[in-house]
Amino acid sequence: MQATSPTRTEALLAVAILGLVAAAIATEDAPTSQAALAGGFGVGLAVLLLVARRWTVPALLATAAGILGYYALELPPVGVAAPAAAILYVAAQRGRVVPAAAVGGSLLAVSVAARLVEGDDISVVIGAGLGSEAALILAVIALGDAVRNRRSLRVTLARQAASAAEERRREAARQVEAERLRIAREVHDTLGHTMSVVTLQSAVAREALADAEPERAEAALAAIQSVSGSAMAELRATLGTLRREPGPREPAPGFTQLRTLIEGVRRGGLPVELRLDGSVDTLPTVVGSTVYRIVQEALTNVLRHAHASRATVTIRTSPARLSVEIVDDGRGSAGGTAVETGQGLRGMSERVALLGGTLDAGETADGGFRVSVHLPLAGVAA
Repeated sequence: MQATSPTRTEALLAVAILGLVAAAIATEDAPTSQAALAGGFGVGLAVLLLVARRWTVPALLATAAGILGYYALELPPVGVAAPAAAILYVAAQRGRVVPAAAVGGSLLAVSVAARLVEGDDISVVIGAGLGSEAALILAVIALGDAVRNRRSLRVTLARQAASAAEERRREAARQVEAERLRIAREVHDTLGHTMSVVTLQSAVAREALADAEPERAEAALAAIQSVSGSAMAELRATLGTLRREPGPREPAPGFTQLRTLIEGVRRGGLPVELRLDGSVDTLPTVVGSTVYRIVQEALTNVLRHAHASRATVTIRTSPARLSVEIVDDGRGSAGGTAVETGQGLRGMSERVALLGGTLDAGETADGGFRVSVHLPLAGVAA
């Protein structure tokens, strides 16, 4: 909402009007009665100017009527454009350009008509100050409109700057939230897989010790040591990112580490077959990392919930997309609600969605469980 109280400029213009009328009175050496009327006229114009910000058009019309009445009383001449200039400027500044132009033009027309009626020659009327008065009226209206446009532009730019700053703040918040979710997924996947393998291998080691099979127990403990070491390396890399620590970072897990992951699951007691159709050597790093985490989470769920005797990981690549399928021969989703509603499947869905892919998970016809992922390769940065 625009302010309606007089500004410093309008107060100065009101003082100028009073000065103009006072100068006219002094120049004409008018009688006391005329001087008093002229002074009252000046005060009236000043008051109208001070209230014009609130009542623009009424003040504009009242000023025009006052000027006409001033000359009807044959008071000391002050011109037509000069006493109206201030109110015309304020009206244009308030966005009332058309009423201001209409009032200014009407005053000039009435002035010319009155002088012609009095018998003045038309060439004298037009040549005696009409051009300068018209120029003054046009100039103050144009100036007022220019000031209004400049202020409006400044307000618009300020709003745009505030909107841009707010959008930057929101984008920063979105990036922080996305990074938080990414780290949460990384920690969940790493710890979930590691703890599943550790739990399984601990049970194997305990059974082996009970059955006096030290070699089998040693293999289980070695698997625990290996998967724990890998998990610690990944967690250190994640914490290093959070702390912004200098120095080299552990590379993000990808296709290179996928065979190591599957071999660790095999040592944990679950036979896993890896089928690769196509080349993965030139695929983007982010795709490799996503595939690694999806396979890791899917096999972790198999270890936890499926009671499967084997699993198959199939990766197919083409120029346009990559497909990943993890199938087990376990008991499907029966009794395994964590697979469907827990953080694991949700994390996989989020990873796939970030790359514009699709994920489908459900029971197979044979009663096992299948996770199927399709990732587009076009437009994915290397």
